Amino acid sequence: MLKTFFSALCAGVLIAIGGCVYLACDNRYAGAVLFSIALLCICYQQHVLFTGRVCYVLGAHTGRDLAALFIGLAGNLTATGLFGPLVRYAIPSSGAAADALCAAKLAGQTLPQTFLRAVLCGVVIYLAVSIFKDNKTPLSILYGIPVFILSGFEHSIADMFYFSASDAFVKDAGRSALFLLTVVAGNAVGGVLLPLLQLPGTRAKKGGEAA
Repeated sequence: MLKTFFSALCAGVLIAIGGCVYLACDNRYAGAVLFSIALLCICYQQHVLFTGRVCYVLGAHTGRDLAALFIGLAGNLTATGLFGPLVRYAIPSSGAAADALCAAKLAGQTLPQTFLRAVLCGVVIYLAVSIFKDNKTPLSILYGIPVFILSGFEHSIADMFYFSASDAFVKDAGRSALFLLTVVAGNAVGGVLLPLLQLPGTRAKKGGEAA
């Protein structure tokens, strides 16, 4: 479990670096593409990222597996939460960009809208990670990450970095925390959505092979 936590810390740092480059880019399209470096490094180095691991929770049959999932989430949030203020201090322009981004999220979305955006992000992450895992190609990530960013979908670990790098928690800690919890829940639902819908077909296929 300790190994899982430290691996999750590494993943959180990488997501924070992806968030840094996104905040630094004047061109949001370039920023969305460059953010992909975070998930590429996480997948190649096999670090623990909640939004990728939750996609396989339907195959987790032990309490230890579920505990590892939540320990991973804690590690991801810890790293991004600590990294954000450091970036705000070291790169004030990124802190200002995070202020504007988080203010727009809080003012422009209801919680149901945020949840649905997070669900869609979870679906995209599942596709990107599962295709990478099955085919060992980075293309699913290089396309998938810009797709969810440019579509306005919500990624819980990236959002934790943006909120911690902004003044959102200082101005409205309760609302910011509720926003992030909503995104975590939406990512989890989206991550298991396609695997859940595929279960009947998978069982039927196994039954046919057995017959």
